[in-house]
Amino acid sequence: MDGIVRFIPLAKGANQMRFIGHLHSRTAVLWMLLGALILSACGGQSQDAPMFRANPARTGVFPSNGPTTMNELMWKFKAGGEIVSSPAVAGGVVYVGSRDGWLYAVDAKTGQEKWSFNTGSEVFSSPAVADGIVYVGMSEFGPSSFYALDAKTGQEKWSFQTDGLVNSSPAVADGAVYVGMSKFGPGSLYALDAKTGQEKWSFQTDGPVNSSPAVADGIVYVGMSKFGPGSLYALDARTGQKKWSFQTDGPVNSSPAVADGVVYIGSYDNRLYALDARTGQEKWSFQTDDDVFSSPAVADGVVYVGSNDGRLYALDAKTGKQKWRFRTNGPIVASPAIAGGMVYIGSGDGRLYALDAKTGQEKWSFQTGGGIGSSPAVAGGVVYFASMDGYLYAVR
Repeated sequence: MDGIVRFIPLAKGANQMRFIGHLHSRTAVLWMLLGALILSACGGQSQDAPMFRANPARTGVFPSNGPTTMNELMWKFKAGGEIVSSPAVAGGVVYVGSRDGWLYAVDAKTGQEKWSFNTGSEVFSSPAVADGIVYVGMSEFGPSSFYALDAKTGQEKWSFQTDGLVNSSPAVADGAVYVGMSKFGPGSLYALDAKTGQEKWSFQTDGPVNSSPAVADGIVYVGMSKFGPGSLYALDARTGQKKWSFQTDGPVNSSPAVADGVVYIGSYDNRLYALDARTGQEKWSFQTDDDVFSSPAVADGVVYVGSNDGRLYALDAKTGKQKWRFRTNGPIVASPAIAGGMVYIGSGDGRLYALDAKTGQEKWSFQTGGGIGSSPAVAGGVVYFASMDGYLYAVR
């Protein structure tokens, strides 16, 4: 079904710049002004968090620094239902889906709604933003739709119908959108033209694809979550041809992270795996005390991953040896965000934790009114995250 857009115009505001100090060179002034114009035109994209896990490789590393101490709750925005979708931040706007069936666009500074789009069913998928377009899927039993919307207005540009639910979060890379589909029985990974929505190729798996694809070095990696053994697939990003697959002893709902020639993936067999990105050969695995639904993050030679056992683990990326672990009071299905030497993670206990990335020491935490399954995004020194209490939060 076609979505319905509610557009709420905001008051126009002028961007302001303040120059501090004395510039002796007229050339320097011109270069400063040019740089300001470029940053304004780009909407501060260097600080953006435009898709789930921050980038197509799904490393979970954000370019902005995050708060080491929580100074304030900037705002909270109430959706019409629980929020499991993870926020994306681009051009000063936060995009997030809700179980009420709407995708919301919220001003990143004020928390004021800019527009919302009705997909017609629950939105578990996390949106992705690229080249002025927002991509998001809906979760409806039977045929579902995957949408491309104008990022400024929420108007539909195109939609693509699948045979099942779209719980997977899209990755956008090199003019293509990659997204998974799940249903009872086989699932599929689709590669669509980012501008037109035309199908480039599809790959059928033996089970549902709830995992969000990662794209790196011309290869797409995605997990499959059939009851019993699960699999991670590596596919040629241009053709969809399978390069290799790796089988685990449980379903794979975790999304892969790719860094330094290694793919990291969690499984319902309680393990995190490190695989050679070219061959799929196992390098090491690490066992937790419960399922690993959380998607790993990789930064500075360390892999961070949560488990349903309530712990966040920090592991040596080369060996899998534990560096530290941090315990929360609920299962961790959300995925960690790394920014400026900090790790941010939500827990089923309803609390967002901010930890020192090197030591695992808690710096601060923030309590919400529901469990947190949404993964945090960091942009412009602010942490954006959502809770099953139906609120989207911004803290700094």
